[in-house]
Amino acid sequence: MSFNLANMSFAERAQIEAEKARLFELWQTNLGKAKAEAGRLISEKSRRKGKWAEWVRAELDAMSPPEYASMVRIEINKLMAAASNNR
Repeated sequence: MSFNLANMSFAERAQIEAEKARLFELWQTNLGKAKAEAGRLISEKSRRKGKWAEWVRAELDAMSPPEYASMVRIEINKLMAAASNNR
């Protein structure tokens, strides 16, 4: 299987471009919301202590669509990395 777009039919290329456009729009529309949600989840860390990671996983699993949950996960990872670098 080739991943070279030049080797694909017009319909296949159009489908890939439509999916890229959909994902970009989702990202652009929801980035601020994902950052706020990540902040909310991080703020629960001290209150939930040892159960926090399990709780966050459950919260992320409940989010829809999966691409949005992935955005929130990425923002959580960024916040956690920034916090560990500031120590």
